[in-house]
Amino acid sequence: MMKKNQTSATRRAVSAREGGTAWHARVAAGEPILDVDGLTISATATGSAVVTGVGFDLKASEILALVGESGSGKTTVGLSILGHIRRGLEHSGGTVTLHASHSEEPADMMTLDEPVRRTLRGTRVSYIPQDPALSLNPGIRVGKQIREVLDIHEYGTSAAEREERVRSVLREVGLPDDDAYQRRWPHQLSGGQQQRIGIAMAFAMYPDVIVLDEPTTGLDVTTQEQVLETIREMTVNNRVAGLYITHDLAVVSEIADRVAVMLRGELVEVGETAQVLEEPQHDYTRRLLAAVPDLAGKNQIGRLAKMDARTSEFLTSEIDVVAGAGSGAADPASGTASTAVREVALAVRDLSLAYGDSKVLRGIDLEFNAGECTLLLGQSGSGKTTLARSISGILSSYTGAVEYRGEELAKSTRDRTLEQRKQIQYIFQSPFSSLNPRRTLGQSLMVPLEMSGELSGQEQRERVKDALDAVQLGRQFYDRRPGDLSGGERQRAAIARALVNMPSVLVCDEITSALDVSVQASIISLLHTLQAERGLAMLFVTHNIALARHIASRVAVLNRGVIVDDGPVDAVLDHPQHAYTRELLANVPTL
Repeated sequence: MMKKNQTSATRRAVSAREGGTAWHARVAAGEPILDVDGLTISATATGSAVVTGVGFDLKASEILALVGESGSGKTTVGLSILGHIRRGLEHSGGTVTLHASHSEEPADMMTLDEPVRRTLRGTRVSYIPQDPALSLNPGIRVGKQIREVLDIHEYGTSAAEREERVRSVLREVGLPDDDAYQRRWPHQLSGGQQQRIGIAMAFAMYPDVIVLDEPTTGLDVTTQEQVLETIREMTVNNRVAGLYITHDLAVVSEIADRVAVMLRGELVEVGETAQVLEEPQHDYTRRLLAAVPDLAGKNQIGRLAKMDARTSEFLTSEIDVVAGAGSGAADPASGTASTAVREVALAVRDLSLAYGDSKVLRGIDLEFNAGECTLLLGQSGSGKTTLARSISGILSSYTGAVEYRGEELAKSTRDRTLEQRKQIQYIFQSPFSSLNPRRTLGQSLMVPLEMSGELSGQEQRERVKDALDAVQLGRQFYDRRPGDLSGGERQRAAIARALVNMPSVLVCDEITSALDVSVQASIISLLHTLQAERGLAMLFVTHNIALARHIASRVAVLNRGVIVDDGPVDAVLDHPQHAYTRELLANVPTL
């Protein structure tokens, strides 16, 4: 049977190459290529359902967006289309039917023998993961990686045909097809180029169905726009049925024909994209839409009710993020400050950094005021994180100066005074960069206090518990481990670790980029509260321009190591001075 399916897959690929869309001949126009009916998946240990009675269909040249919070079951459903159930889960009901193509009969991906299922993966059903690193082998050149897909599934009748297919699919995704490019290693490509290689691998065998699992989450807006356009063109031109898994409703409006919304393992709303986004029927969908950051700042996500990402249930309490009188906090919507007096907490003077002949930062000048948040924007590779780490002393090879309250800091954090290290704290994009998975939160948060040695053991424990309270986790999380927490809870714990030393400057490096919209809203709300209560100066590094009016009072735009726009939020967003800033704004996905 396996050989028969391999032969059929090869025949279908040849037909696709010679006859365009002939492999869909047995699927009538408008009829679904894939049907999911009553799909139920349960935890093996407890028998409790994590996905319950899910049903939808996928049609050629159409993209269905599957939307929901972390833990809602989106990826579990997406993987089931490939006939894959993650360890600890089991199929307990329903079907995933792949309809006829050429001589193949309709097949239920849930009940096929594994050898047959493996043959269908890559030929009729393909997958693009969120992180290109998960689909690319760092030790194999990119051209060879695409060629391997064709070799495994016996594409065509000769090596020359496979070589030509490698070149043609590279051209289809907008990449060079020459030998020199094919010989590149994955690390020699940008994030967007890596993702395009992943797309090329997924489309190489002319699949009928493709599952895209958050493929643009980590990309800046310009690269994201290019990748979305590539996905859309490839889906339509190849008459592929696409399932696009995402938590970004702005992206949904750009790419999807229909939307299905998941909550706690169930579909709560399905419909045409315009209908769901403009006239949502379910309260959960309306709340998701309210949590989407918008460039105009109208959604006010910082004031939304919190949502627990693990249970996807909204709490009823609302967080008051309005700055108190005299706090020095800024109103991010207007870009104005609540007090006239501004103290410069941190300043960057003529900062430059190079790796060999490659100049990463060039003459950066910035000031960060107490009680204000500055958004640092730029594409991947623009130097944002390099600047943030130079300010924090993580990188020390820069020239120029970083000043804290008028005093120049040593370049390396090791050479700075204890007080200076305490006052400037860095929050990493991944919470696991600051939280040891083998330690409890209490133990991890205690480390900065132990290093300073200024408090007794009891005082340290109380300070840690106070920090957990400040980030709205609560003292009961003291003995929990990172693996027991949702993504939003882990990020709150990472913020708490930065707060235990009572800093006056926070450097936040893409800390919401991997979070779904409501969790992102709760983190931004938390930062507003902390800023108002403590008068913090914040540098918020991100590629998500839509967050600007929701979190910041100032915006600095970094392009190829140079600040090309800098000023109050409204001034930069409404009257950008540089063409690069205008390009970024033009590429922001919106509802």
